[in-house]
Amino acid sequence: MTKKYEVIIVDDERLAREEVKRALEPYSEFTVIGEAINAEEGKLLINSTKADVLFLDIHMPEKSGLRLLEELTIVPEVVFTTAYDQHAVKAFELNALDYLVKPLRKERFQKTIEKVRKTLLAKKGNNEDLSPQQKVFVKDRHRYHIIAITDIWLIESLENYARIHYGNNTVLIHRSLNLLEEKLPSQQFFRINRGQMVNIDYIKEVHPYFKNKLQLTLTTNTSYEVSIRQSVKLKKLIGL
Repeated sequence: MTKKYEVIIVDDERLAREEVKRALEPYSEFTVIGEAINAEEGKLLINSTKADVLFLDIHMPEKSGLRLLEELTIVPEVVFTTAYDQHAVKAFELNALDYLVKPLRKERFQKTIEKVRKTLLAKKGNNEDLSPQQKVFVKDRHRYHIIAITDIWLIESLENYARIHYGNNTVLIHRSLNLLEEKLPSQQFFRINRGQMVNIDYIKEVHPYFKNKLQLTLTTNTSYEVSIRQSVKLKKLIGL
């Protein structure tokens, strides 16, 4: 059976939203579950649904599409739509799925759909249900990043900021560790102490430490101390 994918469209122009919907009509596996006319409405819609794909206008009054993404913690796959092609380089720096210039062209839209299908099928994997909680959007100074959650191996607290480690990179974002703990999938991320949270898929070794604590060594060959309270929880989690 063909997998169904849910779509959200955020664009301040009604005709532009209708254009995206018409372009999607030949592709029956994609269903538009909602649309928004500005960033605020879009934020509420995205946070209240589990959409797989977001068609997002970059240039909107009051708050741009990039600002919208900046206010989200978890983001769907993003396809930018805009009349301003000078944003193209920035869009691909963001690791967006694709970038469409208005008015939409049939042949170009078909290529976008092929990219979307390929990405969503790869995420699905092993016949498991597709989870929309697989990417985060962050702004670090003047650069924007869309990061795959699976690439994040450590998050550290810096008061109202958090330092995210992914791959060989590090970014600082204006979000608390407590907020990220609420938003990120609990089955994948574990708070090891007041100031650090790790991706359990990166745990390579677990060692007894002093005062009934544990020490973790990650696949990155870095080690971290687990608090007494969290050591008890971790032992139950991994069956020690």
